[in-house]
Amino acid sequence: MANCIVNYGFSSFILIVWMGINIFLFVWFYLFYDLGEQFFYTRHILKSALPWARAPAAVLNFNCLLILLPVCRNLLSLLRGSFVRCSRTMRKQLDKNLTFHKLVAYMIALMTAVHTIAHLFNLERYNNSRQGVYDELSTTLSNLDDTENTTYLNPVRITKLIPTYFAFTTIAGLTGVVITLALILIITSSMEVIRRNYFEVFWYTHHLFIIFFAGLVFHGAGYEGARILLISWLRHFVLYMIPIRVLCFQIVMRPSKVLELQLVKNGFKMEVGQYVFINCPAISQLEWHPFTMTSAPEEDFFSIHIRSAGDWTDKLIDIMQKLPEGAEGPKLGVDGPFGTASEDVFDYEVSMLIGAGIGVTPFASILKSIWYKFKDSDPKLRTRKIYFYWLCRETHAFEWFADLLQVLEREMEERGMGDFLTYKLYLTGWDQSHATHVMVHFDKDTDVVTGLKQKTHYGRPIWDKEFEQVRKENPTSIVGTFLCGPEALAKVLEKKCVKYSDVDPRKTKFYFNKENF
Repeated sequence: MANCIVNYGFSSFILIVWMGINIFLFVWFYLFYDLGEQFFYTRHILKSALPWARAPAAVLNFNCLLILLPVCRNLLSLLRGSFVRCSRTMRKQLDKNLTFHKLVAYMIALMTAVHTIAHLFNLERYNNSRQGVYDELSTTLSNLDDTENTTYLNPVRITKLIPTYFAFTTIAGLTGVVITLALILIITSSMEVIRRNYFEVFWYTHHLFIIFFAGLVFHGAGYEGARILLISWLRHFVLYMIPIRVLCFQIVMRPSKVLELQLVKNGFKMEVGQYVFINCPAISQLEWHPFTMTSAPEEDFFSIHIRSAGDWTDKLIDIMQKLPEGAEGPKLGVDGPFGTASEDVFDYEVSMLIGAGIGVTPFASILKSIWYKFKDSDPKLRTRKIYFYWLCRETHAFEWFADLLQVLEREMEERGMGDFLTYKLYLTGWDQSHATHVMVHFDKDTDVVTGLKQKTHYGRPIWDKEFEQVRKENPTSIVGTFLCGPEALAKVLEKKCVKYSDVDPRKTKFYFNKENF
């Protein structure tokens, strides 16, 4: 329980505060419209549907204010460390930005449903009151016209009204339909199965948020109020918009159909583990895809490694492969860089780096940077021990990264620091021919797959054993655990970090950090 409080306490506090504000707004505005004397006659016509429509609207306003903040990448990078040095606890919350973004979206969806249903009841009661279906007072109130100081109570001015007529002939009705349709498309296209298999569908429909917000500012306000709200929202939207750089690059084809792009920095500043968004106008003018940079900040260029993983990456790799030798490739738009959890790796004396497949890319940047820091005898380097784990399905996936590990392995031995880097490579998929080949060459000094002195492991790590060993070797350290990999593995590692952390501040603690895109 104590470990849970240490690891999840601040996150839980933020969620409790957010949920508390939502509950407060709902209850406050519900009672305001349910008990307020100024709404006595309107409430007589609409009954309880009035507060049930107005209370969710207040919650919607609050959450629509929040929804863009967790995905404002420039803002997050600013908070992470460009100008403000955040504490480790605060940085961990920034790494959960997408989780909070989804929670806010769920709340918007729920409140939209309640708000819409309540207004359908309101429209029915307005229409019936206009036709004299209810009591005499409701009919009389519905027939009142504008006066010098007041407006009519019942917006339905036609005796028999078709609901669709009201929806498409009023600002509130028309914008409400547009907002609801945009929200439905955004939410349905964000499902995991669509986002993973049809990323373009997710990408394009998610940008309907522009239409959503444009409709929102006019939905419940008059023209002047909408103008003020629109100006305010545009200022908010600037945080989402980001500068674009178009840079020259060199192309290197790696094994396993992995494309390495080396791009000229040209004033481009980066930290280890950061990522950029890449756009190739030759493929699509609108699509931007995130890639972690694999180069070190000390290098005079920055690089990304792109694995074949869908239509866009396949097209890009195909374009690069067909280029004549020495030819200049298509122009690329580069957006970023943006901060990630991996930036914090040098804030820990001990770090566990865990990559799955192409998820090794942020750790390539980290390991390269460490090599440069040792080479330059950087006095600011606090890290004294790194445990590196890489899980891959195929043997060829190790090839493009093995040369870097060989350089690090040799460099550390020459400096008498062979114990600084402990790395374990796990092959999770193999066939009988490969197993036979390994058995024949088992007595060799180097591994038959990677050429490294450290032999490749087969299967998956036993994480309890690994965490126990790290804790035993570092009995008084704070260990940063960094993952770039699937969500299923993240859940396992997060639980292990809690399990093997000691409540005693003088003993070992594990802090879990995961890459988010």
